[in-house]
Amino acid sequence: MDDGYRNNPNLYHGARDIAREANRQSRNQGMDDYRYQDGNYEGYTHNDNYYRRGDESNQDEDAQSDATEGHDEDDEIYEGEYQGIPHPDDIKTKQKKKSPSRSDDYRDQKDLIAERLEDEEQLAHQYENIIEECGHGRFQWTLFFVLGLALMADGVEVFVVGFVLPSAEKDMCLSSSNKGMLGLIVYLGMMAGAFIWGGLADKLGRKKVLGMSLAINASFASLSSFVQGYGFFLFCRLISGIGIGGSLPIVFAYFSEFLSREKRGEHLSWLCMFWMIGGIYASAMAWTIIPHYGWGFSMGTNYHFHSWRVFVIVCALPCMASMVALKFMPESPRFLLEMGKHDEAWMILKNVHDTNMRAKGTPEKVFTVSHIKTPKQMDEFIEIQSSTGTWYQRWLVRLTTTFKQVWDNALYCVMGPYRMNTLILAVVWFSIALSYYGLIVWFPDMIRHIQDEAYKAKEKVFKHEHLEHVTFNFTLENQVHKHGKFFNDKFYKMKLKNVIFETSFFDECYFEDVVSPGTFFKNCTIESTVFYNTDLYHHKFIGCRFINTTFMEQKEGCHLDFEEDNDFLIYLVSFLGSLSVLPGNIISALLMDKIGRIKMIGGSMLISAVCCFFLFFGNSESAMIGWQCLFCGASIAAWNALDVITVELYPTNKRATAFGILNGICKFAAILGNSIFASFVGITKVVPILLASSSLVGGGLIALRLPETREQVLM
Repeated sequence: MDDGYRNNPNLYHGARDIAREANRQSRNQGMDDYRYQDGNYEGYTHNDNYYRRGDESNQDEDAQSDATEGHDEDDEIYEGEYQGIPHPDDIKTKQKKKSPSRSDDYRDQKDLIAERLEDEEQLAHQYENIIEECGHGRFQWTLFFVLGLALMADGVEVFVVGFVLPSAEKDMCLSSSNKGMLGLIVYLGMMAGAFIWGGLADKLGRKKVLGMSLAINASFASLSSFVQGYGFFLFCRLISGIGIGGSLPIVFAYFSEFLSREKRGEHLSWLCMFWMIGGIYASAMAWTIIPHYGWGFSMGTNYHFHSWRVFVIVCALPCMASMVALKFMPESPRFLLEMGKHDEAWMILKNVHDTNMRAKGTPEKVFTVSHIKTPKQMDEFIEIQSSTGTWYQRWLVRLTTTFKQVWDNALYCVMGPYRMNTLILAVVWFSIALSYYGLIVWFPDMIRHIQDEAYKAKEKVFKHEHLEHVTFNFTLENQVHKHGKFFNDKFYKMKLKNVIFETSFFDECYFEDVVSPGTFFKNCTIESTVFYNTDLYHHKFIGCRFINTTFMEQKEGCHLDFEEDNDFLIYLVSFLGSLSVLPGNIISALLMDKIGRIKMIGGSMLISAVCCFFLFFGNSESAMIGWQCLFCGASIAAWNALDVITVELYPTNKRATAFGILNGICKFAAILGNSIFASFVGITKVVPILLASSSLVGGGLIALRLPETREQVLM
């Protein structure tokens, strides 16, 4: 049992004076929560389950007796306390609290807040000592891998739509606008999910809410692989994104509450590596699964389960594994103490201590903590009895009450004492997300643009050709036919790949079993021609004139070309980009507690901004890949430090809420970055590079105004 508070009777002097004044005002009403002798703070009443102080002159003997022989009469623990048997004094206290004269309703709200602030600050220091006594060992590493899988699922979700998009757009016949919406829908869902789940985690518990969010993600991610229609697929990916949106805010808040001050920065940074592992996993699985057409199956002519759908299910596996493993993990004891659940928190902390001690070979070491301070409870949640109203009325009351509590929490983070920290963090989160997510979309698009330019450079142009009675049963690719004339020609069981016919004339021609990716007819005249079992739909004829032309039994749906639609280089680029953050992760983890969070954020963002300027020299595929890897490796340290400082700047009952708000802003910036940067591909590199660089420089400089939290206990 830690004696840190016993050694300094003048600790938290200002808050104590406020509480003392409140006690004087309420003394006529029988309020006597605190006892003072000779002007010194002496402790808390026995019945509040608070951390208590004994006689200053005998504190060393008391500490020894606490761990060995028990307690003296003034500091005695009731024998049946942890067996659920009420102490006789507790019964009397509860009876006294029922009387109106003893009610906290008559106390000034400022006095209650001051009392709670004093309790919270003392709990923070005591909890830090308890976590140090529990040690860092098997329990933390087990939780590390369980929560790492949840963070890995978040990383996979970001990449999965980008990998399946080339195949899904053909499989579902998506237009350009539908394709763009599919790319953004996951970010929209994650933005909403971060707000929702982060707020709920501070009211319902970290473990419970994280399990709910993972279950929703796993269910709808798996379901999306089976649906055929674009609308339903879009809906499933939206709900899946909402589910996984709770992963990031809750995981860091959850894990931080099992770490001591000396371990927190380093081990939260190690945890960030799982996001990188998620990107590597998604890239490797896409490269392995999607190009294999035979891995799917068909049921009739209307239901097709192609290999990209197999990939979607495989990407849901980390989420499923984390959801199952989370069942065996306890709730955060720091959260339970904040909710006033002393005994539950004590049992969890004792289990953490015993697990680590057994793993270290010292099972005989005793957990010396007997009482932990629980802050004054301010919220009053009235549970509706099962006999009151109908079931939906009871649920409506519960939902309304929970929503109000979550909303008040969010407003407190934005408009309360933490508003300046929240504002600065919001700017930093927004600036780094705008540049990072914008560039990771811009890099593959630029590589595709470079490939397209090289492809068009090999384009063959045919002018004024005149062909009669010719049978085309081979592939025509990357060609332009201008002012040509085709008489009685046959196009049979062939592929027209990226072929353009301009102002050409077709007379008595026959097209059968033709596949035409990227092929168009512009300002052509087509007379007495038959199209049988082709995918030459009307939108491929631009400004054309038809005379006695027949379209018969056209191919249904869109058709995949796995050689064309699955660019292996894009998988490689994403794989290398994810792998390149490994050095940055290692460096940030080792230096996080040595150089501090603020220097890590500022330095990393400024170095990333310098990397952006060198993108002006990236005029080849290899150069773009190299600069992408350098940029990702430099920026990851800022991401890690930002996660750590966001956790440490907010108290327990606001931590996940604030993280959810900031992560939602991050996803909003990602949506803007994707839209803005993609619109300049093939037009200019100046705007994306300058926008990303200026955003990183501005965010890095603003981050220097944040307080350093390296030596701070977790409030």
